[in-house]
Amino acid sequence: MSDLDTLVDMGFDRERAEIAIAQGKSVEGAVQWLETNQDRDLAELKEQYEAEGASIDAKSVEGVAQSLVCDDCGKKFRDESQAQYHASKSGHANFSQSVDEIAPLTEEERAAKLAELRARANERKAAQSVQDKAEQKRNEEIRRKNTKETQDAKEDLKRKEQMKEAEKKRREKQEDVEAKQRIKAKIAADKEERRLRTEREKAEREGRAAPPPPAAAPAPTASGPTTSKPASAYTETRIRFQLPTGMITKTFPVETTLFEVAAELSKESGIEVQNFTQTFPKKVFDHEFFGESLKELKMVPSASLIVK
Repeated sequence: MSDLDTLVDMGFDRERAEIAIAQGKSVEGAVQWLETNQDRDLAELKEQYEAEGASIDAKSVEGVAQSLVCDDCGKKFRDESQAQYHASKSGHANFSQSVDEIAPLTEEERAAKLAELRARANERKAAQSVQDKAEQKRNEEIRRKNTKETQDAKEDLKRKEQMKEAEKKRREKQEDVEAKQRIKAKIAADKEERRLRTEREKAEREGRAAPPPPAAAPAPTASGPTTSKPASAYTETRIRFQLPTGMITKTFPVETTLFEVAAELSKESGIEVQNFTQTFPKKVFDHEFFGESLKELKMVPSASLIVK
């Protein structure tokens, strides 16, 4: 395996490794150079290598300075990258050139050094893996939170749209009922007027007095019999609900739609209402009836419902 393949196998970028090897560095020197320059832009490293590569080669051939020595601890280094790496790790800042040539590593030393470098590379990979997993977890948590918030917003918007649609249908139905009542009343009034006119004309032909207009219905007296209040006179209705968690009783305006009742129960109890079952007379009110009011469903002045 070549030195370049060794560096790539350790996890280094191939292009950066090629620059390190092209400068005549050993695997150890290349690793130190790569770690020292890991935060620098690749384009910047290429430009520096192309501009300074020739002078670096010339200096190594001249042999004026065979190594660098740390004036703080006395340790020697083959090239500038090793000295920079030592400075970054130890904090030493005083270096000078030396004419002493550092002997090349033996096969055993080279193998040991490669093993050490591989171990360091593996540690770096493991640390990066842990960091990547933590970052991935944070991103997933952010995504889930955003998804939940978006879903909640969509559900809230859908619920409001359903309530608007139910209110619109209820209003249209009420307006239709009122229009029909007005038409019926107009027809009845026209019919009564025609009857009275016919009777007057007949009385005039026969020479007798016209019949008196019909008397208004007598108002109820305090001494007269009392009658129960009609359902149409109620403005509120009292409903008892049988939930899985127990019984509750609530009061609603008679114009409240069954959809609004289901929405309030869901908000208070957390139960997703599918339908209501009336015990007597037996009847099931599913989503088809949710747009109708309690008054239209004849749940006035009271009712008992099983929630499912």
